[in-house]
Amino acid sequence: MGRSPRKDLVAGLTVAIVALPLALGFGISSGAGAEAGLATAVVAGAIAAVFGGSNLQVSGPTGAMTVVLVPIVDRYGTGGVLTVGLLAGAVLVALALARAGRFMAYVPVPVVEGFTVGIAAVIGLQQVPGALGVAKPDGDNPAVVAVKALGAFASEPHWAAVGVALGVAAVMLIGVRLRPAVPFSLIAVAAATLLAKATDLPVATIGHLPSGLPAPSLGFLDASAVPHLLPSALAVAALAALESLMSATAADAMSVSERHDSDRELFGQGLANLAAPLFGGVAATGAIARTAVNVRSGAASRLAALIHAGVLAVIVFAAAPLVAGIPLAALAGVLIATAVRMVEVGSLRALARTGRGEAAVLLLTAAATLAFDLVTAVVVGLLVSGVLALATVARAARVEQVPLHDELPPADHHSEEQALLAEHIVAYRIDGPLLFAAAHRFLLELTESAQVKVAILRMSRVSAIDASGAVVLGDAIDRLERRGTLVLVSGLRAEHRRPLDALGVLDRLRQEGRVFTSTPAAIDYARHHLDRAAGLAPAAVQT
Repeated sequence: MGRSPRKDLVAGLTVAIVALPLALGFGISSGAGAEAGLATAVVAGAIAAVFGGSNLQVSGPTGAMTVVLVPIVDRYGTGGVLTVGLLAGAVLVALALARAGRFMAYVPVPVVEGFTVGIAAVIGLQQVPGALGVAKPDGDNPAVVAVKALGAFASEPHWAAVGVALGVAAVMLIGVRLRPAVPFSLIAVAAATLLAKATDLPVATIGHLPSGLPAPSLGFLDASAVPHLLPSALAVAALAALESLMSATAADAMSVSERHDSDRELFGQGLANLAAPLFGGVAATGAIARTAVNVRSGAASRLAALIHAGVLAVIVFAAAPLVAGIPLAALAGVLIATAVRMVEVGSLRALARTGRGEAAVLLLTAAATLAFDLVTAVVVGLLVSGVLALATVARAARVEQVPLHDELPPADHHSEEQALLAEHIVAYRIDGPLLFAAAHRFLLELTESAQVKVAILRMSRVSAIDASGAVVLGDAIDRLERRGTLVLVSGLRAEHRRPLDALGVLDRLRQEGRVFTSTPAAIDYARHHLDRAAGLAPAAVQT
């Protein structure tokens, strides 16, 4: 685990410095308190570092999780949010044992980007009351709460908190551009704390913090409330899985040879969330910002994340009185700057240029995050992405008429005979997936063809068939035959037989010998059919 202890020590110390104001801020922002944020960073950070699936991941309280936890705290209190964390941990362990980690890779990029933009907006709006120095108004929607806070501030303005919040945010945003490696968040918070004490600014502070973690306890657990909290727990578990695996993937991308184990990462996050509530901590996830700092600081193993948790534990036990004097407005400024930095404008512009569909998914996901909640936002984004993907599939499938001479060498038939065949036989090549998204258009294209005596359906280039596609194929065959066209099928692949056989689409054609492995064989059958029809015609006239 300690391939380079010195590098890990430096990285761990650096991450702890960055994580301290974030842990305090997210704890307060969630409604559970600064001590809950610190407990989460220490306990969950240590356990996830040991048992998680990434060597470079740093875990703790995050802004995305805070967004989900706020309404839970408002509705069920601190005991409810601790119970939700415990249940979410059990769900994550179950997901890991079910090897569900691989499915998180299927979340489309526009959904992830829209989700991130929405989270950033919610985090920023949540800080408005603290930045203005007013009590948090009632309400679940962060935009509504922010508007109410502005109204309260306008009726009785006091600018000290505003100045502290804006000053901290400005130092962070400007400083990171000039010296990215310097922990400006801690510097800005320390300066704001000293200034508030020296000038006796009328701003609210964190207040008393207990020196140390509480003894582990399940006293918060109310078994009768579990059924009511289970939906919230499922939402928290889904978010924890998504954000943790996204963060681990980002760590892989920033390193040279590291590759995380998705299922082990879910297992580690599950254990972390099972343990954190016992010590008063809220739900935790892998933290993208802290993980990035860890990688860029030279972390070589999971020892760095353990050191980060250890340093924060020392602060909890030894420096609680110092932390108690931090202005709440300073932490609001830290989180406002964090929200601003979460939005990568260049990435959003590049994604918007890829197409209107991707831009629409991004905007809808972000809007749903603001209007509803994160899980609803992800579901909306996935549904819209799925509809767009199906539309793309539908456009990819096509029916194309092909000339017969592409299938028969010139030596096989005289030119007069080929011309005669071409007058009465048409071959259609079906390309792409024949799924429900493309089925209706396929039916229209195929049955609106010119009147011919024989139609050959070439299916060697069909990539997939579902039940809807099979039914539509059967309908197309029936319509053509009702118009007096003999239908032949060629090139059917073995893997496509199951839906066709289950619905009996080709049973009659197979019994009559009209399903062929190759198109030339189907053309020969069509030729003999036409010859027989031409030979029988005079007899029919005579009678």
